Amino acid sequence: MNKPKPKSNSKSSPNKAAPIQSESYCFIDTPEGKLMIAEDGAGISSIFFLRKGASDDQNAEYLIGKGVNLLGAKEQETPLLKQAIAQLKEYFAGARKTFDVPLSFKGTPFQAKDWKALLTIPYGETRSYKQIAELIGSPKACRAVGLANNRNPISIIIPCHRVIGSDGKLVGYGGGLDIKERLLALERNHM
Repeated sequence: MNKPKPKSNSKSSPNKAAPIQSESYCFIDTPEGKLMIAEDGAGISSIFFLRKGASDDQNAEYLIGKGVNLLGAKEQETPLLKQAIAQLKEYFAGARKTFDVPLSFKGTPFQAKDWKALLTIPYGETRSYKQIAELIGSPKACRAVGLANNRNPISIIIPCHRVIGSDGKLVGYGGGLDIKERLLALERNHM
């Protein structure tokens, strides 16, 4: 895949985190599609589903839109990336329920609080956006939780797919609702 080209953005938002700078990245094919996994030397910094049927350039633009900066990063399987790949393969095989690779996520303070809360959702269980908002001490911030989940840089390991609507319906997932549904089914089938 072509490395994303940096874009200059003169607009600044207090809710938008700085780009995720990675040192190394690789790709892995999964039953749900191709994943891009990156690390920054301290931990896994991003895991994103690539868009099925999209060109390399379109996927590069998608990653840029998610805040991933691969400029200067090497496409290589480092020991940390190999560890993450092994754990993700075990997850998709139904053999892994928790992850223990070091994580290095960067976001706003609210996003970081949200992502840490997502890490507490047990395998095979779900929580509503409202429950996450309450858990992080901002009970009226359901929409902000949804936006923070949308900016989650580390899919699957930070399990934003386990967050559903208050009515129990599947809503919102960066990888697509079809993938969210299948990830939840995978977990239910391996409880």
